[in-house]
Amino acid sequence: MPNTADAPLLRPGHNCWRVEPCNRFAMLVDGDAYFPALREALTRAEHTVFILGWDIDSRMRLLPDEPNDGLPAELRDFLIALCRRRRKLRVYVLSWDFAMVFALEREFLPSARQHWQSHRRLSFHLDGNHPPGASHHQKVVVIDHQLAFCGGLDLTIRRWDTHHHLADEPRRVDPDGKPYTPFHDVQCVVDGPAAAALGDIAAERWFSATGRRPRVPKAKAKAVPGPDRWPQQVNPDVTDVRVGISRTFPPRDDTPAINEIRALYVDAIAAARDHIYLENQYFSSGLIADAFEARLRDADGPDIALVSRRTESGWLEEASMGVLRARLCRELRDADPQGRFQLYCPHVPDLGDACVNVHSKVMAVDDRLLTIGSANLSNRSFGLDTECNVTLEANGDPRVAKAIRAMRDRLLCEHLAVTPEELAQAVQARPRLNQALAALHRPEGRTLQPFTPTVPDDIDAAVPDAALLDPIEPIDTDQIMAEFVSHEARPQVANRVAVLMALVLVVAGVAFAWRYTPLREWADFRHVLGIVQDIGRMPLAPLAMVGVFVAGGLLMVPVTVLIVVTVVVFGPLYGAAVALAGTVLSTAATYTVGRLLGRNAVQRFGGTRLNRLSQQVGQHGLLAMVVLRLVPVAPFTLVNLVVGASRIRLRDCLLGTAIGMTPGILLSASLVNRIAAAARDPNAITFALLGLVLLIPAGLWWVLRRRRRRRSDAAAQAAEAARWGTPGQACCTPRAPGTATTRPARRAAGTEAPHAGGAR
Repeated sequence: MPNTADAPLLRPGHNCWRVEPCNRFAMLVDGDAYFPALREALTRAEHTVFILGWDIDSRMRLLPDEPNDGLPAELRDFLIALCRRRRKLRVYVLSWDFAMVFALEREFLPSARQHWQSHRRLSFHLDGNHPPGASHHQKVVVIDHQLAFCGGLDLTIRRWDTHHHLADEPRRVDPDGKPYTPFHDVQCVVDGPAAAALGDIAAERWFSATGRRPRVPKAKAKAVPGPDRWPQQVNPDVTDVRVGISRTFPPRDDTPAINEIRALYVDAIAAARDHIYLENQYFSSGLIADAFEARLRDADGPDIALVSRRTESGWLEEASMGVLRARLCRELRDADPQGRFQLYCPHVPDLGDACVNVHSKVMAVDDRLLTIGSANLSNRSFGLDTECNVTLEANGDPRVAKAIRAMRDRLLCEHLAVTPEELAQAVQARPRLNQALAALHRPEGRTLQPFTPTVPDDIDAAVPDAALLDPIEPIDTDQIMAEFVSHEARPQVANRVAVLMALVLVVAGVAFAWRYTPLREWADFRHVLGIVQDIGRMPLAPLAMVGVFVAGGLLMVPVTVLIVVTVVVFGPLYGAAVALAGTVLSTAATYTVGRLLGRNAVQRFGGTRLNRLSQQVGQHGLLAMVVLRLVPVAPFTLVNLVVGASRIRLRDCLLGTAIGMTPGILLSASLVNRIAAAARDPNAITFALLGLVLLIPAGLWWVLRRRRRRRSDAAAQAAEAARWGTPGQACCTPRAPGTATTRPARRAAGTEAPHAGGAR
């Protein structure tokens, strides 16, 4: 039971935005509980509906079976029918303007736009107003500013499931009729002023994304006419309580970052006495791992039980978020001599290699606090993406504490397939939560299965740190460029891009002129071209070409020439793959030479400007390598020598080279391919396509030139202001309060205590 002497954890302006009263609060577990309740509530909407989501699909069904309320089954048609039924109803649907890496998992974009914009009072918009790499991740639905749902469930396909999570559930299929694995998630529903506050968040987010103010109830203190919006099928878990609303917003333009959810998790973990129960899709945040570690090292620290999915969704997440989770769990095992931290996954019989997809974002601390929302235990949820959580705190009220305990136990009973009485007996008989869960574990049948994530050493070594895979704040590429690209080099960057693109065109044009025009008969190099063509027919031609890259790198042959020749010999796709492999191996060879020569020799060889890069490259590692490859500030071989001498890790060097060189290689392959097409079949279409491809380097050159002019103008204005004694601004902007650096960077700098925890 909570101690009445405890100070409230929720503090507006620190770990929450506002604390608002609500008449009713309920936890909805899994789509079979949430979606029907939402559909019932939506049918009672009179004024406005806001739907915010990471993914929203017009084809999704709120009910797996045919509805009996006379309204269409699919979401888009259902909302249109509501607009036609209620002449004053406006519906605002805001979905993330997703990254292309998710394109295959989502509804086809042009089709989605066409379908959504089929009624004048149904407004659909893709939210792209966030920093590069960030996403809109809030999952909120608000009805008339009187009822609001918040949690981890998007209104999209492959989300519905029952709490049984049966392996052979016939209704768990996507719109194409394909079955998907069991899916577990949690949403909460509130009414009253708390719902109105969530409505304010939704309306403000709509304005931020679209630039247009949505219509909202003019007098939110007065009820919009109509029936009670609360769904009759939902029994409140607790009534007459106050809930906190916490957010994550990344910095944008002149708007500072909001990190309330980050502070909430750190404060709640630090305040735990007996146990912390969590459900979450990811666990990759070093900040949370540090907070866990601090409590695990306490002699009287709490048990920590984290329920997550056993495997990540797809190879990309497995090789990124999965590796980060395995690293953090390995660190926690080293700091947990009493074994109080345990990771679980829900086990369902007959699933085979599949697992229950735990997508919920829940934390319960003792009987004191329960938070439900959209925030994962990832860095990006604590600083980069937009998130929203709703938190219920007992504040010494036995009635609320009982409700928190009951909701947590309901989740455990679902996973363990036990009754509340069986769970209560196990908890009472054992002093620790994980001991009780171990006693209820079943070797067969449905249960919570403890597991320890592992990752092969070679994959672990190849995967970069969380700062790149799971950033906690937006990456300022201009600042990074300013740090490791010298002032003398910046004015030359745009010109170098133009020169390299011209070189690609010239070399490709000459090569194809030799191959497809009479020039091959006139030139003295036709026998050389014959040798090059013969290479493509050799059994070991790719290996031979990779060897040419390595030798060319050691002899300082321009890598652009080698890339173009490789594409000419092997074709655009295969040639691009061979060129990338050759570039990476050439980098490894010249990196090794630079490492063997040492810093002093490279200093004499590399010149003043390159030597100034050495220290910055060593500090920024992988990100520096990516930018150096994207922006040609120095010859390829010289950069490799300097990087080797600067003692940057070979892994970062090679991975950064692969990432940074890929766009240039693909662009070169596209240019060569289009030139070949124009040479073989010179007509208006082939030349038009060639012109379109040429627009890419031309646009890049124009952007870089424009940036250079802006910097020059800014420098001139600053000099003029200094000349006349105008006070200037500081050259560097201080880090926003609460912004965390990466754990490896803190430890390398000696600023992180070995076992420190809590907020930093």
